[in-house]
Amino acid sequence: MSENVVSTGAVNAVKEVWEKRIKKLNEDLKREKEFQQKLVRIWEERVCLTKLREKVTKEDGRVILKIEKEEWKTLPSSLLKLNQLQEWQLHRIGLLKIPEFIGRFQNLIVLDLSRNTITEIPRGIGLLTRLQELILSYNRIKTVPMELSYCASLEKLELAVNRDISDLPQELSNLLKLTHLDLSMNLFTTIPPAVLNMPALEWLDMGSNRLEQLPDTIERMQNLHTLWLQRNEITCLPETISSMKNLSTLVLSNNKLQDIPVCMEKMTNLRKET
Repeated sequence: MSENVVSTGAVNAVKEVWEKRIKKLNEDLKREKEFQQKLVRIWEERVCLTKLREKVTKEDGRVILKIEKEEWKTLPSSLLKLNQLQEWQLHRIGLLKIPEFIGRFQNLIVLDLSRNTITEIPRGIGLLTRLQELILSYNRIKTVPMELSYCASLEKLELAVNRDISDLPQELSNLLKLTHLDLSMNLFTTIPPAVLNMPALEWLDMGSNRLEQLPDTIERMQNLHTLWLQRNEITCLPETISSMKNLSTLVLSNNKLQDIPVCMEKMTNLRKET
């Protein structure tokens, strides 16, 4: 009996030793695998950074990252090493999202990411206080964050052909330098209040939306000289439109207009396209 007890105890002791060895071996293998994966990531990031550096050019004294018709669904964090960039021109690269670290590119003046598959604008965009042009046309964006209103230097904003944008946050009226706004080919049913209250706006395209009428408060846009409203469902124009003294181009083709307000005859600078 005692021999059996000793034998069982010895077996258990050996089993325990081997279990510890196997556990340690598995842990070592896991650490080795993680280390190898880390090395691969570092190598891939360095390769990506090298490729990105090859795409950097300098035009008119401006440092530009220019990529077109290549596959870049995401942008690596190694891009942060190129934080001196002043302009991004990334077209038709299949980009799925604007990187969360976009706000760290404090020198950006132009951000052109048109013709990709971007679905949202990160809130960090508001950190780009020097940004003058934001071009996001031909993407899949549905909403615009209020943080965009913090881009105090913004002069040009293009969100055309995203097809699903239907409103803008009221805070965008704080874009005091914005003169050019393209919202064509989306789902707007009216001109957003934020747009009506943009003090410097000169050029507005809201063609190919679902506008049925224009607000009486359209006269607030006193600096507007060009207004594109083609391919909507507009049936009439408010008389207040005659108070827009600087309006010289008004495009109304492919709507459902019955007549033009008589008061518009006084708008001598106006060139109408109906």
